Amino acid sequence: MKISTSFIGSILALMLCGSMSLAENAITLASTTSTQNSGLYRYLLPQFEADTGIRVNVVAVGTGQAIKIAENGDADALLVHHRPSEDAFVTEGFGIDRRDVMYNDFVIIGPASDPADVANATSVKDVFQRLAKTTPLFISRGDDSGTHKKEQEMWRDAGLSPNGAWYREIGAGMGAALNMAAATDAYLMSDRGTWLSFGNTQNLQILFQGQPVLRNPYGLILVNPTRHPHVDVESARRFADWITSETGQQAISNFRVENKQLFCPNAQPEKDSKAFCPSDKALD
Repeated sequence: MKISTSFIGSILALMLCGSMSLAENAITLASTTSTQNSGLYRYLLPQFEADTGIRVNVVAVGTGQAIKIAENGDADALLVHHRPSEDAFVTEGFGIDRRDVMYNDFVIIGPASDPADVANATSVKDVFQRLAKTTPLFISRGDDSGTHKKEQEMWRDAGLSPNGAWYREIGAGMGAALNMAAATDAYLMSDRGTWLSFGNTQNLQILFQGQPVLRNPYGLILVNPTRHPHVDVESARRFADWITSETGQQAISNFRVENKQLFCPNAQPEKDSKAFCPSDKALD
């Protein structure tokens, strides 16, 4: 049977359109360096794509910058960790349908010699007062990230405004801050997930942890299609539904580095979330 060239052309065109549709079945997620650096997305997102056929392209920056990206309509969803900024993003009409996803916690890292005696502090306020009194080198991300915002809150709560050569703001992500602290035997505040994934610890160790004020929750927000009609809100909502479902929450719970759980899912009701994270000691 003779097949016309026009028929072949039509088939090729349909195949091309189909492959383009598949290639375009993706969303952009503006998110944090802590979730990226920990390896969570490398573990989690292939499972979501296998379940839904939707690829997630992550833009990993500090929380402040991630929010600006989403405000500009350059992302379909936002996953960050600074609740006041998240609430403002929704209130100002840039986002919809905010959901709790997970949490870990912040820890105070420093050299084993601990010249500021942070390990014997009785509270987070005491930690920062000891640092301000002894002025050892302290590395601050200085990048308007969720971690940076939280650190600034801790200084304010201690009644302090750090400045001087001992307080070094580097304008970079968590990995860079940890590398600099390791190279200079400095103190810093880190999210636990990035710390556990960090391979260049040298003389650094966790010196203070476990206070409720150091809890570090992450929220997912869809970019408002009324503000930015081009966003793929339906695919973004499928991601939100998946990551907050039992399947997604279990996947987050299962993620380990050196057999340590990095994140506690908390999208499910409290009675159900206990199955994923029996206590905060799972993060220790």
